[in-house]
Amino acid sequence: MAAFGSACLILTLVVALYGIGASLVGASRGRADLVASGRRSVFAVTGLTITAFVLLESMFLRDDFSNEVVATHSSTTTPLFFKLAAAWSSQEGSLLLWLLLLSIWSSLVLFLVRRRLKDVTPYATAVLLGFAAFFAALMVFLEPPFEVLPVVPTEGTGLNPLLRHPSMMIHPPMLYSGYTLFAIPFAFAIAALWVRRVDAEWIRSTRRFALAAWIFLSIGILLGARWSYAELGWGGYWAWDPVENASLMPWLIGTAFIHSVMIQEKRGMLKVWNVTLILATGILCLLGTFLVRSGILQSIHAFGASTLGVPFIVLITVLIFGSIWLVTSRRAMLRSEHSLDSLWSRESVFLANNIVFVGLCLVVWWGTFFPLISEAVTGDPASVGPPWFDRYVVPLTIILVLLSGIAPLIAWRRGTLANARRNLLWPTATAAVALVVLLVAGIGERPWALAMFVVAAFVLAAVVQEFWRGTVARRAMADESVPVALAQLVRRNRRRYGGYLVHAGVAILFVGVAASSAFQDVVDTRLQVGETTQVGAYDVTYVEPVARLVIANDDLERIEFGAKMRVERDGEYVTTMTPSRGFYPSRAVVAFGPIGRFFEGEATSEVGLRAGRLRDVWIAMTPDIQQLEPIIERGDRVFSAAAGKLSPELEATALATALRGITTQYLEDPPPATFRMHVSPLVSWMWIGAILALLGGLTAVWPGGPDAAGRRVRAGYAARVAQDLGRA
Repeated sequence: MAAFGSACLILTLVVALYGIGASLVGASRGRADLVASGRRSVFAVTGLTITAFVLLESMFLRDDFSNEVVATHSSTTTPLFFKLAAAWSSQEGSLLLWLLLLSIWSSLVLFLVRRRLKDVTPYATAVLLGFAAFFAALMVFLEPPFEVLPVVPTEGTGLNPLLRHPSMMIHPPMLYSGYTLFAIPFAFAIAALWVRRVDAEWIRSTRRFALAAWIFLSIGILLGARWSYAELGWGGYWAWDPVENASLMPWLIGTAFIHSVMIQEKRGMLKVWNVTLILATGILCLLGTFLVRSGILQSIHAFGASTLGVPFIVLITVLIFGSIWLVTSRRAMLRSEHSLDSLWSRESVFLANNIVFVGLCLVVWWGTFFPLISEAVTGDPASVGPPWFDRYVVPLTIILVLLSGIAPLIAWRRGTLANARRNLLWPTATAAVALVVLLVAGIGERPWALAMFVVAAFVLAAVVQEFWRGTVARRAMADESVPVALAQLVRRNRRRYGGYLVHAGVAILFVGVAASSAFQDVVDTRLQVGETTQVGAYDVTYVEPVARLVIANDDLERIEFGAKMRVERDGEYVTTMTPSRGFYPSRAVVAFGPIGRFFEGEATSEVGLRAGRLRDVWIAMTPDIQQLEPIIERGDRVFSAAAGKLSPELEATALATALRGITTQYLEDPPPATFRMHVSPLVSWMWIGAILALLGGLTAVWPGGPDAAGRRVRAGYAARVAQDLGRA
């Protein structure tokens, strides 16, 4: 089976290289048969990659430890769901997943545009197959996922305990879907520049792929933040980690691209911006993939040092210089068909929006790579922390949120004073009322948070106003109830009102971020059983210890030590939490001893969390197991002395008895434990805002139905007739 999987990857590389040649030769010589053959190569690559991926997954499900990837990333005690997901927790499996998703999206776009963009598509096909060949070559020559071990172990190492969280295991496929979907408009932009076709047709053909990429990348970032909040035990959701930043940078530039293309479609403007933004987005997606695999920057999310750094650097360098050459050599063709008629116009706001997005990306890029820059210049790999990022990101984000509220309220081409007064009055009044209320409530001591709350109030009022006006206009044209009119309004204008929902969701999200960052109460303390501490308005009592052995597939998966915590407010019971810490056994029996190895492997935190509409109460604990060390050492000596004298069955029984004795000792004589406690306001609204923004994105990307194209044609015809009548 391993040989068959390797053969699939070799064939994938060969077919991809053939498809590149067939597409380029067919396009240059006008050979439709070769162009079609190149397109079919993409479908063949998809089939081969699916086969290879299914083979790898079946090896994980069967606990085939003859495969090195399976042996080092799974075990018999790994739950079924995590066995399925463990494939992409490895370097090799994640590369295969990247290739799988890329080939699927490539096949889909080539099927959808099979009768359009016939001069552009062959070159886009060559670019997409070039990416496929690159990743296939990595797996054939550097990181083979079907490597066979010379000696088959009886048990695998197991999945990293930190990754045994549902959101974290869904997180990589979401991120990779975002990265690979952005490769579609990237490839078509390269192809359009190459054939000098710089109209908006390639944008219209790939717009939904860009929107889908934004949605998947957003979900991936959101799941990563949730994993960090619930699993890592530090209480935050964003640490400005290099790999976190690597996913944020293409999201920022990709979001700017999605906004900017509307101006090219409507006014024929910002062509240079659009191709530059999507080319930068594609390169940043590869940069994010590179950072996870190169080991050049330290991150808890990275795979560690590997041999993949040089190939990625070469590819990224080629793409950067190739993109610069294409844009500069076609700059005359990329001139805007119109210029800005007024600074007070939607085009101007969108341009300002682009500048802020790019500014944010540059700040994140500089902070991420500052250790490398510092080491190259001074020899000292200094780094910057969250305060540095916050100093620049916070004001830029406030400006960005404000622009998202202003843009829908301003007319295209040239706004008027009367229009501004009519559209801005209600949102501005709402923001002013919010400012007064917040100042009275004492929020003024946190000026950046205050500014974000006021700006968010403006945005939400603007969105509500636009929905209300649209619904009223709809009811004036059709005899419909308010809910029906609202539903029909959104259905017939999915892109517009989906965008409004995204803006509202983002505003709510940043309200949650600002509140939880500026008004969080944090307590780090050490408690004995029965002791109480205060965090914010809550009293938290360490009621009793918890200890247990967790069995999976008739084998010990981990040992858990935890605490039952009673939470009260103003003397009234609120909830009971049970934070714990799980200790996973190391396989180094000789180095740590038969019992000691259970406390020398990986350890994870299971936090106590009570999420509420107004605030979250969050508790993590670290048990003090030092008083257990004499018992552990004595047990290891006993088992070492009895080595070879007991049958495997008796030895296993004695070991289980010893471990149960340790947990019993912990319960009977519990040591003090260290606790980290947070009370964070409005965290739930961060997740609610993110979900609303994603729903808006899904609304915008959802197909308009079979009559959508006809409506657009009729609308365009009516506009031309009106224009002709006006000239007459």
